[in-house]
Amino acid sequence: MLGEGIAKGLAETARNFFGSYVSKERLTTVQFPEERLPQPEAARDFPFLVYDGPDWQAGLRCVGCQICEKECPPKCIYIEKSKDKKPDALGKPQFYPAVFNIDISVCMSCQICVEVCPFEAIKMDTEFELSTDDRFGGLLWDKSQLAKSNEHYNKIHPTEAAEVDARLAEEKAKAEAKAKAAVQAAAQAAAKAAEAKASPAPPSAPPSGSAPSDSAPSGSAAPSAPATSSSSSTVAKND
Repeated sequence: MLGEGIAKGLAETARNFFGSYVSKERLTTVQFPEERLPQPEAARDFPFLVYDGPDWQAGLRCVGCQICEKECPPKCIYIEKSKDKKPDALGKPQFYPAVFNIDISVCMSCQICVEVCPFEAIKMDTEFELSTDDRFGGLLWDKSQLAKSNEHYNKIHPTEAAEVDARLAEEKAKAEAKAKAAVQAAAQAAAKAAEAKASPAPPSAPPSGSAPSDSAPSGSAAPSAPATSSSSSTVAKND
């Protein structure tokens, strides 16, 4: 029938419009900002840096590898890698970003930086109320503004954060087991070396065919007595 699809669409629109007065489930708008709808877990707005522990400077997962800076399509990320290392949240010496800036006014929320990060250090936030009258400085965020705790990550993306935490915990356990095995192997090698050094060396055998220095050589003749001179024999005969 001609116009049947249009009629069905108008009927659905009318049903939702009038139904919103009697059913809260059909109410698609709220009185913002007094009323707020819960953010879905898959929502994303702008990136933030994840840190572990109470200190954001010591706990930043980012090691300044600059992969996200290179892969960012609008080039809104700027990183300067540190020249030195400092202990991270686990006490392991790591490089860190001396400078990490994101220009929120340029970011297009594509999430490519999240997908390419090998350290689970950058994630997408759900905060969207970022209006400011400072067009340039107010939307250029440094690492102190970008850093947010792992607890915040678990709060806004619980399913994804649980998977990441489980994977990181497994990697940490493997690293600790490997380090423990290395320490045990080094201790065993040191113990063996100390034992070998403490044990007395066996006496060395004399060379084959040689005799002690204070005895005469085997098979050698005894020294002969001195011969009597010829002049002594002549005197004896004359007597």
